[in-house]
Amino acid sequence: MADRETIYEQAEMDSQVGYGDEPALLVVDLQTGFTDPENPLGGDLTGVVSQTNDLIDAAHSGDAPVVCTRIVTTHDDARDMGVWAEKVPSLSTLRAGSRWVDLDPRLHTDDRDHRLDKRQASAYHETELDSLLTAMGVDTVVVAGCTTSGCIRATAVDACSHGYRTIVPEAAVGDRAADPHEANLFDINAKYGDVRPVEEVSEYLREP
Repeated sequence: MADRETIYEQAEMDSQVGYGDEPALLVVDLQTGFTDPENPLGGDLTGVVSQTNDLIDAAHSGDAPVVCTRIVTTHDDARDMGVWAEKVPSLSTLRAGSRWVDLDPRLHTDDRDHRLDKRQASAYHETELDSLLTAMGVDTVVVAGCTTSGCIRATAVDACSHGYRTIVPEAAVGDRAADPHEANLFDINAKYGDVRPVEEVSEYLREP
């Protein structure tokens, strides 16, 4: 059997979409429920937070909009998340008003940045994200945060589906385990967007 790279090349799944002219940085779910290991959903994402801060600083410098998402339920049993909460019952810890829905305090976000709450994996699902980006004239979405195999992948797929050039800075996304992280980065890069180094993406965001 041919190796993975050969199979994808034969299917012409190795092209790059490149960068557009009007980027936005989307920081997905870097809330304490995912960055604090005390929560059953959480893990040590210190490196991801640090790399994401480089992107936030670059976006602020280049006047690119920053949108931060959080997963928030307003019900004790997370019924507003539907079947997803049945599949992942620990999502019920992300209750509105709890510390688990606060953005990680280490993030360099400020009042100029947009906050968006969601109840499904994709940042686009039944939220105002697409309308917000359209109003700002955005053509390129840089997706950072967590988790690579869950909300990052779902958001990258939907960003592509909505017609945005989609960029995933490799060191600025993270997961609970290495195998799903690496597999999903490979697949995103093959089908939905470009997985690029953080340094390159930061330089792009700094451009006026």
